Amino acid sequence: MELSARYLDGRAVPVSVRWVENQLHRWGSCTPDQGTIRLSARLRGMPAWVVDYVIMHELVHLLVPSHGPRFWALVERYPRAERARGFLEGFSMAASSAPEEC
Repeated sequence: MELSARYLDGRAVPVSVRWVENQLHRWGSCTPDQGTIRLSARLRGMPAWVVDYVIMHELVHLLVPSHGPRFWALVERYPRAERARGFLEGFSMAASSAPEEC
């Protein structure tokens, strides 16, 4: 996987990365002991650098299961990490404040 090679010295190698329809509250998830990564279908149509950030986040979970300082230091190797988090936060905020239909 190119992201792992470029930013994680090739240490994170998932068994599979697949799209799922049932993740409505997470952008992605990972099962480290099985090496599987799932991406929310809600990411489809978003900029590639945002999808890459979510993949990077999940790749790091293959190396560090928790969200501690070591985890975030590895995620921050992705140059657009902060920008992608802001994009996703803005998207979530806009989606949650959309008016309901009558």
